[in-house]
Amino acid sequence: MVKLLENDISQQQTYSFDGLSSQEAAARLARDGENVLEHKKKNSAVKIFAGQFHDVMVIILMIATVVSVILGQYTDAIPILLIVIVNAFLGFFQEWRCEKTLEKLKDMTAPGAMCYRDSKLVKIPASRVVTGDIVSLKAGDRVPCDGFVVSAKGLECNESLLTGESEPAAKTKRMVENDFSSPGCGYMCYMGTVVTKGSGVISCTATGKNTQMGKISAMLEEIEEPPTPLQKKLGELGKVLALICLGVCVLVFVAGVLRGEPLLEMIMTGITIAIAAIPEGLPATVTIALALGVRRMLRHKALVHKLRSVETLGCATVICTDKTGTLTRNRMRVTHIVTAQEGINQFDLSGENDIPRSTALQKLLECACVCSDARLSISGSKHISYNAEGDPTEAALVTAAAQMGVFADKLDIEKTDEIPFDSQSRSMTVICKDTRGTFSYKKGACDIILSECMFTYPDEEPRMLDNGQRLSIAKLCDSYCARGLRVIAFEETRDDKRIFLGFAALEDPPRKEAKSAVELCAKAGIKTVMITGDHKLTAQAIGEQTGIYKKGSLILTGAELDRMSDEELEGMVENCSIFARVTPAHKLRIVRAFRKHGHVCAMTGDGVNDAPAIKEADIGVSMGESGTEVTKQAAEMILLDDNFATLVNAVEEGRTIYHNIRKFVRYLISCNIGEVLTMLGGMVMGLPMVLLPVQILLVNLVTDSLPAVALGLEPAEDSFMHSAPRKSDESFFSGGLLWRMIIRGVFIALSTLASFTLVLKYSGSVEAARTAALCTLTVSQLIHVFECKSERKTLFSVDLLSNPFLVFSVAVSALVLFVCTYLPVLQGVFFTFALTRTQLVIALASAAVVPVLAAVFHKK
Repeated sequence: MVKLLENDISQQQTYSFDGLSSQEAAARLARDGENVLEHKKKNSAVKIFAGQFHDVMVIILMIATVVSVILGQYTDAIPILLIVIVNAFLGFFQEWRCEKTLEKLKDMTAPGAMCYRDSKLVKIPASRVVTGDIVSLKAGDRVPCDGFVVSAKGLECNESLLTGESEPAAKTKRMVENDFSSPGCGYMCYMGTVVTKGSGVISCTATGKNTQMGKISAMLEEIEEPPTPLQKKLGELGKVLALICLGVCVLVFVAGVLRGEPLLEMIMTGITIAIAAIPEGLPATVTIALALGVRRMLRHKALVHKLRSVETLGCATVICTDKTGTLTRNRMRVTHIVTAQEGINQFDLSGENDIPRSTALQKLLECACVCSDARLSISGSKHISYNAEGDPTEAALVTAAAQMGVFADKLDIEKTDEIPFDSQSRSMTVICKDTRGTFSYKKGACDIILSECMFTYPDEEPRMLDNGQRLSIAKLCDSYCARGLRVIAFEETRDDKRIFLGFAALEDPPRKEAKSAVELCAKAGIKTVMITGDHKLTAQAIGEQTGIYKKGSLILTGAELDRMSDEELEGMVENCSIFARVTPAHKLRIVRAFRKHGHVCAMTGDGVNDAPAIKEADIGVSMGESGTEVTKQAAEMILLDDNFATLVNAVEEGRTIYHNIRKFVRYLISCNIGEVLTMLGGMVMGLPMVLLPVQILLVNLVTDSLPAVALGLEPAEDSFMHSAPRKSDESFFSGGLLWRMIIRGVFIALSTLASFTLVLKYSGSVEAARTAALCTLTVSQLIHVFECKSERKTLFSVDLLSNPFLVFSVAVSALVLFVCTYLPVLQGVFFTFALTRTQLVIALASAAVVPVLAAVFHKK
């Protein structure tokens, strides 16, 4: 067991990879705390609730209410105070729910660590790592703690965060060194740095604030995440509208005082109109809508890191996607094995025919087992089945070897070192030792392996590989690739002889939903580009099957990209649908080329070296199953199922969220304009005060809470993915949205004033007229919320029942209005009057005229 022999960590000398026990780890976690850096405290429920009263206008209104109570005007003050508190509770529940959603997303995207616990290698949250933990590292991992190296195989770490050096630092096993607190030690790995190459195991010496990264972070202030572009735009809009509304409030106040209305009542009225009309909460409402959308995306296996990426998703014009596991199922199966003996031997593994054994085949299967970290499990007695876990390609090779009687644990071969797979060499090598001495096995791309080898195994001893065989192997490899199969070749190096063992062809069919997803992208004006490290012909075959590749489009390879300048690539990139045999450095150039053409680019990736391209892209997307920790942290979105269709669904959801935000902004501002113009119009027309302060707040409570939030839950319209993406610099109010809001606000005000005037004329009762105006104003807004479901349809053509929560919200709001109007107890609170049948018909008919006028105006 790897543990401290004494309390002093410098005494740790004896190792086995058993790690800490769960009990010991829990005790150390309780003693030292979580392995996290200093971070901002979470908002408590009390703080969020108190934040609902931070608005200046609310504070002024509450002060005025207190003054009313002191002066003995309880009937005015208490209802207003109650509505302000109810509004605060509604705002609190929405914000609290949003906060919890964002916390959940943060927890889900937190980095993990592979630790030995209770003699097993398990994945735990990095925050649970404790001193003395034995942590396994591989390329692409972000080091979760400070620790000294117990074992290393070509281990290199990027420590630029700590040292400023861009070149990766090589790491070697610790011998007798005891300095665990200094930076830059070759036997130490440091928290927050990235493993760029190789693999290794470290023993944790420091966590959290005690790490080198912790010491740096303690000197820095917490940086707030900036608001999204849309939040900024709406924040600025809110300020402009606030100034306009304040101006109107002052006019209402002055006009009322000049007409002889009580001073305190006019102060309350002016403040109340300001609270109801000023959209100071637009940015916060956008956050809630984004959070609700993100939660919906999570249910569809797309995990969003940052809210700002949701806005960008709807603008995507190019999706650069990996092939393996994203467009394909990533369920590899070996279908054919080819060896070079006296001639070229092909073995079909899809049937049940016996396969004759040879030295070349035996060596190939041994190489497949040794050059693998996949874990094989055997089940069944009469009918034995083999299953392997790990990298899908390695798992398929190990399974095929087992089916032919070759098992890694039964080979008399000792692995002494390893050179991990590298995207430049496109191969990996294992140094081995057997009874004949030291040798190496290697697997990789067929063109690489074949170009290196000069020998083959026709029998027990290697012989020269002639040019005819070499050409035949290359042609055969191309034929398998043209069928969409992945080809992996194998090599043995012994006594300075590089011996070609053969290759395996693996099947990885496209996902069923991939083709329809590509077609949907095309309808939505989004170009799909495949970027893969596989053979050009394999990529073309999969591209044809998924609909990405069309006749006349280009396929470029990494070698061709190397010969091109950036300007030449920019000139060709628009006509290219597939990039094959590319490296992560090529991905970065491809993204930049598309962005030079003004495209909004989404880029998928999983390897450690994909991080730069993912960061460069407008929308960086990491794989959830196969992605490395560093890539996940660099990405703005994670596909939990590695599925291309999930990414396309996320783009559709991004468009839906943006349109839903436009819908509730349209609704809120139209209604606010209607309320302000109603009060101002009444003053200009010389009418009694149309609505009392408490009635204005009631309208605000009934219409601006549940219905507005419900619009953020609108399902996607079919038209969203049948039109070109919006431009990233497009105005939020494009398509005449601002003009439509103003016109609708005017209609709401006119209908409310008409209702007030008619009832006042025929009844002579100001209370009845105000109640009628209250009903008209509220009902016209509740009708308008259904109009806001679509920008292309009117109330008479939109699907009214597609959003059950909206229907429920409107029903609840209408019920509240009815109760406040006809329940005697509440009539005294809100100064309402039980309307006669005629008065109610006038109020509702006035509200119903508005959508008719809006429909006529919409057609024009």
